[in-house]
Amino acid sequence: MFKYHCLNPIAGIGLQKFTDQYEKTDRIEEAEGVLVRSASMHEMELPDSLLAVARAGAGVNNIPLDKCAEKGIVVFNTPGANANGVKELVIAGMLLASRDVVDGINWVVSEKDDENIAKAAEKEKKNFAGTELFDKKLGIIGLGAIGVKVANVAKHLGMEVYGYDPYVSVDAAWNLSRDVKHVLNVEEIYENCDFITIHVPLMDATRGMIGTEALSKMKDGVILLNFARDLLVDEKAVLKSIAAGKVRRYVSDFPNPVTAGQKGCIVIPHLGASTEESEDNCAKMAVKELMNYLENGNIINSVNYPNCDMGVCSQPGRIAIFHKNIANMITKFTASFGDEGINITDMMNKSKGEFAYTMLDVEAVITPEIVKKLETIEGVIRVRVVK
Repeated sequence: MFKYHCLNPIAGIGLQKFTDQYEKTDRIEEAEGVLVRSASMHEMELPDSLLAVARAGAGVNNIPLDKCAEKGIVVFNTPGANANGVKELVIAGMLLASRDVVDGINWVVSEKDDENIAKAAEKEKKNFAGTELFDKKLGIIGLGAIGVKVANVAKHLGMEVYGYDPYVSVDAAWNLSRDVKHVLNVEEIYENCDFITIHVPLMDATRGMIGTEALSKMKDGVILLNFARDLLVDEKAVLKSIAAGKVRRYVSDFPNPVTAGQKGCIVIPHLGASTEESEDNCAKMAVKELMNYLENGNIINSVNYPNCDMGVCSQPGRIAIFHKNIANMITKFTASFGDEGINITDMMNKSKGEFAYTMLDVEAVITPEIVKKLETIEGVIRVRVVK
């Protein structure tokens, strides 16, 4: 029996995926798995019982990844599960910015008591005249699940699409329209595109990536869209660029005091993934990842440990070892089993940065003695008996 805890409300259609091997608990102290959406975990005391955290969404800046890695706690996210919802809002953001729809609607509201509003609108609408998306150049920074979907829709809208992602995955490449221009230097997007949309994770390397220098290289009148994370953009620099006429509109899905209510800014209350379908998809995917790990030791879509999938174990024993990514670890693991006369039938070792994960299937029941022996090896973080 596994126990799980929800730090946020999780869509019921996802929780229904749990079998009778799982029990929900209101106490994180006794949970082996945690499901979370937006709740911050940085100040939480992580119990020794905790094996995994599944984030029902893509962003994981609310989770202490390094702290979890040091304790052998796997953190999952759900890439692509909310991609369609975000994609649709990005397209809506482009239309809102290019056609000045928001100011036009606000004018109508302000004139609601005018009996001659129809005639007044015919005179006033020239102040809200905008431009079409057709034949404009769209630059997409980050060709993950969302970026690819935005690119493909934009092509159908008749836009010329530039894509930049030095780490584009094979799956993303296969799903990307062949008409998208894959550029190798992000400055090509800055210099050529009428619209620029950002779809990269927030990391030290990407924090504030759109700042004064990047903005200075963009076309005059550029429309900038940010549905990824507000900290990717130096928003104070964006306000200066709006005032100077460099940026025509800034569309953000992240309300904060810097941009809320500012001229040239269209700020949406974080609605990107707030659809019933997105929340359902994220919940189902998070539960599936959590169950596969707890039952089989398999890691799929982790952000702090490498992916490692050995399917369902058919041998008497399976053990998972979390360790530092240093030399000679595998030799020490196999020697420990060899000393006990236990044959290893299958093994997988993967690394991600300074951390590594090893799974071994063996022809014998794994005893507490072999676990203690493995735990004494220098560099081992956690040993978990899966079966």
